[in-house]
Amino acid sequence: MAETNRISVYEALGSGTVADTLLWRNVYGGVVLFIGSTSLWLLFERAGYSFLAFVANTLLLLVVILFFWAKSASLLNRPLPPIPDLDISEESVLVAADEMRVWINSALAHVHEIAVEGNLRTLILAALGLWLVSYIGSLFNFLTLIYIGVLLSLSVPFLYEMFQAQVDEKLIFVHENMGPVFKKVDLILEKIPMSQKKQKKTD
Repeated sequence: MAETNRISVYEALGSGTVADTLLWRNVYGGVVLFIGSTSLWLLFERAGYSFLAFVANTLLLLVVILFFWAKSASLLNRPLPPIPDLDISEESVLVAADEMRVWINSALAHVHEIAVEGNLRTLILAALGLWLVSYIGSLFNFLTLIYIGVLLSLSVPFLYEMFQAQVDEKLIFVHENMGPVFKKVDLILEKIPMSQKKQKKTD
């Protein structure tokens, strides 16, 4: 039963290009992502190169190369630079805007629960989450944190797919043993008043 109900890592990652890259089925994509992220991290973090200067110099070099390529192509009857039409479709913009709207509305709903309804439970959970982010941010800078995220993305899904059965067994064992602890935490959180408005109504 566990084998039939288990979802593969490839399906969980979308069964597309991202899944092929993160699971190293597309070895070229994985190598490019690893080498590119490592090079950028070394360039900005270790060499101390400025991100703005890097972007400006790269764009300047690219524009100059494309300009002289186009000029030489017209003079020597050679093909123009193979640049595709740089156009963002309206559909992709609407999809991205819809995804952002969902995240923003969810964040605003939590803010409303804390600021207007006085939800102490939401305040405690938000404070713990922000404190955890602050603590992690004090250990690493933003660029190093992104680089660690890339390395974890290229390693954790791949290793989990290789040892999924063993990992699932350990997770089930931990969940069964930690179940009573989670129930106690839920009971404590349930005792916390949800909002001041509900208290006033009951009074």
